[in-house]
Amino acid sequence: MRQENHEVTVVTGGGRGIGAAVAVRLAAAGHDVAIGYARDADAARRVADRVRAAGRAAVAVRADVSVEGDVHRLFDAAGEALGRVTGLVNNAGITGPLGRFTETPTEVMRRVVDVNVMGTLLCARRAAREMSTRYGGAGGAIVNISSGASTLGSPGEYVHYAATKAAVDAMTVGLAKELAPDGVRVNAVQPGMIVTDMHAAMGDPERPWRNPDRVPMRRPGEPAEVAGAVAWLLSAEASYTTGAVLRVSGGL
Repeated sequence: MRQENHEVTVVTGGGRGIGAAVAVRLAAAGHDVAIGYARDADAARRVADRVRAAGRAAVAVRADVSVEGDVHRLFDAAGEALGRVTGLVNNAGITGPLGRFTETPTEVMRRVVDVNVMGTLLCARRAAREMSTRYGGAGGAIVNISSGASTLGSPGEYVHYAATKAAVDAMTVGLAKELAPDGVRVNAVQPGMIVTDMHAAMGDPERPWRNPDRVPMRRPGEPAEVAGAVAWLLSAEASYTTGAVLRVSGGL
């Protein structure tokens, strides 16, 4: 029989990169973890195995966060396998290929908006309904993964992606204020140049190491360094922190 008071956190995009590091870090902090993934079932299963190796329970669920039915299926599976959800890490996101805004196809922009904005909204809404005392929940916390691009604009690379992450920052502040009376904290983390396979997916696998002088710390970050910030924002140590947008970017 599972304990009544234990942490159950949904991590979208949890099969790789920052999401995978977050899932493993949360397991070390005592969370059971539901890992949402888009395509790579094997990678998600490996992350789930690492969560279990840390002594916590895990479930991996395929879900396109831009599809409302998939979002409900992810949270339903988390509740059935792990117990009532107490946390969400809205990590799933895409960029599309690098390039100038004027050359970015409409279908790429539309897909990035669907995943990064609508996906984050849909997951946050379901999580709020699970956790809010207004709906019979016991409270909880949401951490949205934004990007340093939201304030830098990313000219010549992916202005459309930067715009979606600025939207994530805005929804973080708004939801934090709306949900605070209902026992739900909402914060965001803005990673900078982090070493993940996202760079290869956007067409430039060497991007994190190019022009190191642009980052004051003179190096790219590691997913685990972002995961530590996420874990703190979900923890009791951050009990009075909501509406914060925490930059983890090496000074960029």
